[in-house]
Amino acid sequence: MDKKEIKKTIRKEIAHLKKNHTMEWQEKMSALILSKLEETDQFRNARSIAIYHAIPGEVQTESFINKWHKAKQIYLPVIENDLLKLQPYHGPDNLKAGVFGILEPASNHPVDVSDISLIIVPGVAFDKNRNRMGRGKGYYDKLLKHSQACKIGICYEFQLIDEVPSESFDVPMDVVITESKVI
Repeated sequence: MDKKEIKKTIRKEIAHLKKNHTMEWQEKMSALILSKLEETDQFRNARSIAIYHAIPGEVQTESFINKWHKAKQIYLPVIENDLLKLQPYHGPDNLKAGVFGILEPASNHPVDVSDISLIIVPGVAFDKNRNRMGRGKGYYDKLLKHSQACKIGICYEFQLIDEVPSESFDVPMDVVITESKVI
């Protein structure tokens, strides 16, 4: 199998595994993962943080965003012209459904990615070498290649696999956090 076929197989396997976990389980594990994130120096020292608003099956971030948006400058991704841009988060009342139905800031004041000190990244799968596999559109890789910020991938333990097939354009994470470990 070539890398494209391997990635397709991994995506199917992870999607199947996600179905085995209730939203209650996801929220409980997400709280553990995000608690580990809060304990990192990278998080404590960051003033500006880009993080995603989760869809079902991803590490749930809504309560984390609401907890921290007054203490740190929070940015959420917005897909615009096939590119991921970062917009400031001004609270839950300032969100709208964007591409793929993902909640995003309603205001249009993009920030330069170089102004962000920490980027929290979702993924379909990660490996012990901190390689990440996304959904296949390359949105995060295009954004991350322009950033010097610390990149932390967050995922459930079942999304941590032996090896993610990586390409030259894939951007590895600096840290990966699951409910049971920090890599």
